[in-house]
Amino acid sequence: MAESKLFSLGIEEEFQIIDPETRELKSHIQQILEKGKMVLKEQIKAEMHQSVVEAGSEICLNIDQARNEVYKLRNNLAKIAANHGLKIAAAGTHPFSRWEDQRITDHPRYHGVVKDFQQVARANLIFGLHVHIGIDDKEVAMHIMNAARYFLPHIFALSTNSPFWKGSNTGFKSYRSKIFDRFPRTGIPDYFNSYSEFTRFVDLLIKTGCIDDAKRIWWDIRPHPYYDTLEFRICDVPMRIDETVALAAVMQAVVAKLYKLIKQNLGFRLYRRMLINENKWRAARYGLDGKMIDFGKQIEVDTKVLIHELLEFIDDVVDELGSRKEIEYIEEILEMGTGADRQLRIWEQSQKYENVVDFIIEETNLGLEV
Repeated sequence: MAESKLFSLGIEEEFQIIDPETRELKSHIQQILEKGKMVLKEQIKAEMHQSVVEAGSEICLNIDQARNEVYKLRNNLAKIAANHGLKIAAAGTHPFSRWEDQRITDHPRYHGVVKDFQQVARANLIFGLHVHIGIDDKEVAMHIMNAARYFLPHIFALSTNSPFWKGSNTGFKSYRSKIFDRFPRTGIPDYFNSYSEFTRFVDLLIKTGCIDDAKRIWWDIRPHPYYDTLEFRICDVPMRIDETVALAAVMQAVVAKLYKLIKQNLGFRLYRRMLINENKWRAARYGLDGKMIDFGKQIEVDTKVLIHELLEFIDDVVDELGSRKEIEYIEEILEMGTGADRQLRIWEQSQKYENVVDFIIEETNLGLEV
């Protein structure tokens, strides 16, 4: 993503590389990359563990382009994996594979992360969805980020897709988020009064040896250090293409709506990280089935009700963005449940983690030509 247009989209999905016989993760990224780089060039890359492959879209000017990119990347990646007798799977954690059995990618950056964070890094075997929304004015982007933080738990609840960890039912709809919480500089950021205040914060961290680069700030939403984008990082990677595209459409619409308010000199009430974290915790634990706090009314409200309020909030920009169909898919997620809900149903029916993995693979490949 070398350039950006207003409200453009860039979508990055992290996939599991699966041995279809054992249903376990396979540290096979180098073989995937050998063929993958020929087909997809720089759109696929390795991550810290060799059983992870990330696919990143080109810059998309609208949601239709984004859908086509996500489809193209998944389809090609699934074909490349199949040529090696492997499958790709989209879930925030693997139901039973152990991080101890996975190899670390041989790259200076990852060696540095492991050296700094030790077992926290080695155990960070998780799979997320990152969505970039184009904003070329850094000051405006910072104000949008401040306000958009309130909606992060709502969006996160819709994406929850990691109920299992190392062969146990964690009781969480997103255990991935709890694994990642162990890293420094993660989670909901506090708000900044200006972009210059943010850059002073980053400069202080660099000066004091906390980080060598702003990319080592892994917040749930951040102004990207190199691109003119706001990057949403809170979501588990969803199983279905339709889910990924719908979530990206919601994020785009939230940014567009807040941009519109700013340009009309209208504000949006800002809340402290401590309060928003209460809703993030509830989203991780209960997904769509719990309650969140309506801070304005100071009461608990069903999470699904607050998601409907979010949809009403963004409704006046959806048609301008051409994403009505994608936003309407959120209703389907509310009806069928998130990936976590569907994984848990398979587990409850069969009591077999292998069946859960088969289901994740089936959902990941839904509509593909593999």
